[in-house]
Amino acid sequence: MNLIKMILFFCFIGSVSIIFAQTNKISTEGNELLRKIDSNLTPVSFESYRKLINIEPNGKEKEFVLYTAKKGSDKMVTTFLSPKTEIGRSTLRLGDNMWLYIPNVGKPVRITSMQSVTGGIFNNADIMRLAYSEEYDCIKLDKSSKEYVMTLKAKTGNVAYDKLLVKVDIINKLPTQIKCYTASDMLIKTLYFKEVKSMSKDIKRPTIIETDSPLHKGYKSVMIYASMKIREFPDEVFTIQYMPKISALRN
Repeated sequence: MNLIKMILFFCFIGSVSIIFAQTNKISTEGNELLRKIDSNLTPVSFESYRKLINIEPNGKEKEFVLYTAKKGSDKMVTTFLSPKTEIGRSTLRLGDNMWLYIPNVGKPVRITSMQSVTGGIFNNADIMRLAYSEEYDCIKLDKSSKEYVMTLKAKTGNVAYDKLLVKVDIINKLPTQIKCYTASDMLIKTLYFKEVKSMSKDIKRPTIIETDSPLHKGYKSVMIYASMKIREFPDEVFTIQYMPKISALRN
């Protein structure tokens, strides 16, 4: 290798190293912000009450009331409190695995993140959301004086959305809007986070999440948080055997 080729080679290596370092820095900063967003949205372990409303184009509504318990970054259970026809129906999420229990049906059945236990625009991944940082990496972070815009890429193919475009409130470090895309860059739905309120001494977060989808024009779903508080649970709560008894957790 002559001198000129050596100089060009080392210049190329140096350029690649600089680009990689810059990309890695952006990704690291974005992932740190994503973990902060997760901690602001939900404590490590908590219980909550919320209402889900599915709204059809003709204005017809169907409501569900859910009680939810979460532990750590990989465990969540939910049980239906209303309507009457749904009471006792429960879900369990352990990492990427999800189950649905229906009273008098027998053994819990496996469900997927893209299905919906309420039949609306919110799918199971939305309803049983654990932590964005567990499923996604930030590959781009744009900053302005008013907001951050994060591009998130799925770590695996087991999640509901391949890419998320997240707008973030720069003061509260909370999402204001999330656009959800497929691997082919098709928009599946948009989530709108509204009405940030103090749920307890340690929790301040959006209390309303709305969603619509270009795939279901005229339809809308709304998730309203009535309460959320920090609470610890034993591991046995997050098992298939415990699913029929989740409502007993309520104080």
